[in-house]
Amino acid sequence: MHFLDQAKIYLKSGAGGPGAVSFRREKYVEYGGPDGGDGGKGGDVVFEAVQGLNTLIDFRYAQHFKAARGGHGMGKDRTGAGAKDLVIKVPVGTQVLSEDKEEVLADFTEVGQRVVFLEGGMGGRGNASYKSATNRAPRQHQPGMPGEEMWVWLRLKLLADVGLLGLPNAGKSTFINQVSNAKAKVGHYAFTTLIPKLGVVRHKGREFVLADIPGLIEGAAEGAGIGDRFLGHIERCRVLIHLVDIAGDDPAEAFRTVNDELAAYGEGLAEKPQIVALNKLDLADEELAEAFAEELKAAGAADVFPISGATGEGLEALLDAVLGYLPERTGTETKGQAVESADGEGADGEGEWSPI
Repeated sequence: MHFLDQAKIYLKSGAGGPGAVSFRREKYVEYGGPDGGDGGKGGDVVFEAVQGLNTLIDFRYAQHFKAARGGHGMGKDRTGAGAKDLVIKVPVGTQVLSEDKEEVLADFTEVGQRVVFLEGGMGGRGNASYKSATNRAPRQHQPGMPGEEMWVWLRLKLLADVGLLGLPNAGKSTFINQVSNAKAKVGHYAFTTLIPKLGVVRHKGREFVLADIPGLIEGAAEGAGIGDRFLGHIERCRVLIHLVDIAGDDPAEAFRTVNDELAAYGEGLAEKPQIVALNKLDLADEELAEAFAEELKAAGAADVFPISGATGEGLEALLDAVLGYLPERTGTETKGQAVESADGEGADGEGEWSPI
């Protein structure tokens, strides 16, 4: 299945039905009169957050959504049928943005949340509603009110408790595979992770959702590498795990590079609590790990945990620290989302999906 987290769509609510011009014509009725009914209401455009979805790929193949028009009025004072609402189902975590992406029009954070986004037009009046003592045979009527229309952007921000970030090849895929039920692609080259992935971590009777995003490099805010477009998926996280490669050229500089990109992106990511994990401990000795940990603390890291995502060393202490940032019970709001295995290209990569 393809992964897509942004889509532009056109919406139009239904127009109201026109009122009718009609007169009674029964043979044995001495006095006839107007009996044209009103038109029916047009359909609304409604967004609904549902379980079982965590991609916007359906909106790649259908970009135009138009609600039905209300029925026209008829004789014998019959009102036209109201049109059914057009319900657009979106994943939990979806935001509806204005066409210029400057304003958030709706934000779906809970399963079952519904928003009437565009209202259908009211039906027009039939000639029966115009009759009066001085206007016994009115022939005027109203057309239905037109529906509303607009272009909007849909943007998906996956809901997770903990976010995972770092430079490419910091070992994020190995880490998420070790601690969760995810099956991320692991390779000996940069950018093996091309799209965000979710995994459920179960630790000491607790569980939380962990989100992994593609690695950041210097200049990501200006579009270098994959850029920073996937940072939106960790905006809602309570805490971030920052993986630093102990076998890299300069772990402290790698730490500063990623944090500079978070600050350039904004949205409060630079202010979120971070737990720094000095990864690939199996490739270095204890003395070197302690020296690098001191350098990271001097660079601004509050907590530094030497770990090995490959062997599992140090992971228990790290996960214990993560639990300290979470409420007593977590993960219930993200039930029904899926865990994706990245094995594709760009934002449209293909991969297996397994239910959480």
